[in-house]
Amino acid sequence: MSWKRDEPGQPRGYHHGNLKEALIRAALGLIGEKGPNGFTFAEAARMAGVSPAAPYRHYRDRDELLADVAVRGFIAFEAALAKAWDGGKPDPETAFHRLGRAYLAFAHDEPAFYSAMFEAGVPLDASPELRAAADRSFQQLRQAAETLIAALPQGRRPPALMMALHIWAMSHGVAALFGRADGGRRPLPMSASDLLEAGMLVYLKGLGLPPEQAG
Repeated sequence: MSWKRDEPGQPRGYHHGNLKEALIRAALGLIGEKGPNGFTFAEAARMAGVSPAAPYRHYRDRDELLADVAVRGFIAFEAALAKAWDGGKPDPETAFHRLGRAYLAFAHDEPAFYSAMFEAGVPLDASPELRAAADRSFQQLRQAAETLIAALPQGRRPPALMMALHIWAMSHGVAALFGRADGGRRPLPMSASDLLEAGMLVYLKGLGLPPEQAG
């Protein structure tokens, strides 16, 4: 970014090298400071160092900016989960518990992204990109569910979607209550990862997974 005079004798105008990226960074900073609903579009512009009108070159309003932040978050989230799952290697149960730890780590290490993704109230249909990115990240959980279900007897296999939703709900609950990186974290006499792993073991054994598959 740079300052320069557009014409001799005219006030200096601000020329941003990459306004869209600067607004994303500004929004992430404001989310971390004030929460996803605690700042205005004008504040994002001011933090990015541009005029209040400049963001309208890329975004209709603050919600569209938040949707773009959420897209970036889901893309990074999917990559983290995919790396953790690693095709279910070396075995599904090891990969499954690694997936849970990766979920909690992302929520803890990227709280602004996680907040934009799940706490900003942005509809997934705000943009095709947001819907697609969110669906791809959820597919990592569904793939894990399908792999674990395959170890059950044919007549006792729950729907993969239902199981994936159960896994998601438990992971998100532990992350939101006990895995936060801010003052909202609830006290816990164990690590958030240990709590999630214990909960998943109870859940999987309840489904009837063999002991070696449930952990």
